[in-house]
Amino acid sequence: MMSLLKKLINNKNIDGYIVPKNDEFFSEYAFPNRLKSVSKFSGSAGLAIILKDKNFLFVDGRYTLQANIECGKNFKIFEIPKIRPFEVLKKRKVKLTLGFDPKLFTEFSLKSNFGDSCNLIPVYKNLIDEIFNLKNIYKSKEFYCLSEIDAGEKITTKLNKLSLILKKKKIHNIFISAPENCAWLLNIRGFDNPNSPIPNCQIIINNKNIHFFSDIKKINKIKNKINYKKIKFYEFKEFIKVIHSLKGRNFSIDKNSCSIFNKNIILSKFKILNEIDPCYSLKSVKNKTEIKNMIDAHIADGAALTKFLYWIKNKKNFNFTEIDAEKKLEKFRKKNNNFLYPSFNTIAGAGPNGAIIHYRANKNSNRKINKKDIFLCDSGGQYKFGTTDVTRTVCFSKPSAKIKNIFTRVLKGHIAVFNTNLNKFNTGKEIDKKARYFLNKINLDYGHGTGHGVGYFLNVHEGPQAISKYNNVKIKPGMILSNEPGYYEKKKFGIRIENLIYVKKSNNKMIFKNLTLAPIDTDLINFKMLNTSEKKYLFSYHMDTYAKISKFLNFKEKKWLLGLI
Repeated sequence: MMSLLKKLINNKNIDGYIVPKNDEFFSEYAFPNRLKSVSKFSGSAGLAIILKDKNFLFVDGRYTLQANIECGKNFKIFEIPKIRPFEVLKKRKVKLTLGFDPKLFTEFSLKSNFGDSCNLIPVYKNLIDEIFNLKNIYKSKEFYCLSEIDAGEKITTKLNKLSLILKKKKIHNIFISAPENCAWLLNIRGFDNPNSPIPNCQIIINNKNIHFFSDIKKINKIKNKINYKKIKFYEFKEFIKVIHSLKGRNFSIDKNSCSIFNKNIILSKFKILNEIDPCYSLKSVKNKTEIKNMIDAHIADGAALTKFLYWIKNKKNFNFTEIDAEKKLEKFRKKNNNFLYPSFNTIAGAGPNGAIIHYRANKNSNRKINKKDIFLCDSGGQYKFGTTDVTRTVCFSKPSAKIKNIFTRVLKGHIAVFNTNLNKFNTGKEIDKKARYFLNKINLDYGHGTGHGVGYFLNVHEGPQAISKYNNVKIKPGMILSNEPGYYEKKKFGIRIENLIYVKKSNNKMIFKNLTLAPIDTDLINFKMLNTSEKKYLFSYHMDTYAKISKFLNFKEKKWLLGLI
C-alpha cells in the first residue's frame, strides 16, 4: 500500500504527502483513521509525512514508545514538541513541496508545524482514500436530543450567553466548527464516535438564526424536537450556497477547528476574525445539573471499578491476560443500566506494557499477568448522563522499595494537586509544578500533562482548561479536570494515579472536590514518606469512597475496602 501511495505522490508531481490523525471534524477519534491505515500507529494524536525516500511520524510524549513498537521499522519517530516537522524539513538541502488535504488541516496547524520549511500544496482528493477503502461505520445513526432536565439549561439560555459575547466583540456571523460545541449549544448528542456521544455537525449563527450542517439523514429525530424555531437544516455540500446568502461584514472562525477548506469559502465573501469559539469556555463551566449527574455517574463507576480491583487483587489463579482483565472490568460496568460504552479504549498494561503511556492490548502484545507485575489500568465509561476517566496502579505481591517510593512520590503529587490553594494558584501551569515536585526532587518526571478537561456526557478530553506545563487558562468553579501524575520506566513498569476532580466555590474559596471513587492500592505506599496531612487525605478519601459505594458491594468487597481505611 505504501508503494501505491508513493506512486500517487509521484503522479501529483509533489515530493511528499502529509497525513494527520484527525478527520474533517478534528475529533480525537477520527473516522476514517487514515493515519493508522498508512502507518499502523494506533494512538490518538500524530502526524505523518510520507516522502519518496523516507517516512516520518511525529507524536507527543505519550506515544513515543508505542509508535516505535507499532511502526518504528518503516517510520522515523520524532517527539513533539521537542522536535517539530519544520525543524526536520529545514535540514534537507532542497525545499520540498508537500501535498495536504485542506479539509483535514487548519491554517494554524499547518503554520505551527511547517512554517516556511516547505512549499504546501492543497490536494483536494485525499490520496489515502484513493488507496484504502475506508468506511465510516457510524455513518447512518441518527442524532437525538437531551432533555432540558438532563442538560440543566435551555438552548435559548445558552444562545443568549453566546449572543452577548458576539455583540460585545461586534461579530456578525460565527462558524461553530467543532461538533462537541454544537452538541453542547443545542443539547443534542449522536453516534459519530465510538467513545463519545458526538453528532458530526457544524453550525453558523447570525442574529440568533442557526444554519445547521450535517448528513441530512441523521436529523429526523431532532428536527421537530429541538425547542428552537430559528433553525434551518442543510447538507454539508450546501455550505458554499449558505455562505453566499448571509449578510454582515465579518465572520468569526476558530483557528483550532475550522479547516482551510471552509475558511477559504468564508473568505471569498467575508472578513475573517480568528477568534477562539466562545462555546469552549462556556461549555467548560458545568451547571449544577451537570455536576450532580457527573457525581452520580462516578458513584456507579466507582462501584464497578472497586469490584474489579477486589477481584484482581484477590485472584488466586493468575491464568489471565490484559485483555481478560479489560473484559472483566467492562463486565462489571455493564451491570449498571446507565452504562453505555467505554469513554476511551481501556489501557490495561502489566509489567513492561504499563510503561507505554497510552498502551492498548492486542493479540500480539497481550501479556499474561503474573504476580510480580505492576498493573496499570486506565479506563472510563459513558453513562446516562456522565463521563468518567480513572487510573489505578496495583501490585499482586510485595513490591520493591524502589517501586513503593516512586509510587508514593506520584501519590504525594496527586494529593498536592487536590490540595492546591486555587485562590492563589489558579492556572494549570502553576498546579502542574505541584504534581511533579516530589518526582523532580530525585530527577524523575513523566512525559504527559498532569490533567485534561473533561466534558459532560461528551468527550473525555475537552479544553480549554488543563493541568500542564503550558496551560494558562484560569481555573473556574464548575470546571472538571483529571488529576493524573505518573512515572514510567521503559520495559519495566508504569505508575499512574488518576481521579477526576471538579472545582467548587465554598465560602468565597475555590477548592477541588473528587468525583472519582475507587480505592488507591495501599500495598504500594511507603507510609513513612507521607506527612500527617497526606495521611489524613488518604483516610478521608477512602472513608468517602466507602460511604458512597459500599451499598453496591457484597460482604467480601465491603470488608476488603474497609480494611484499606
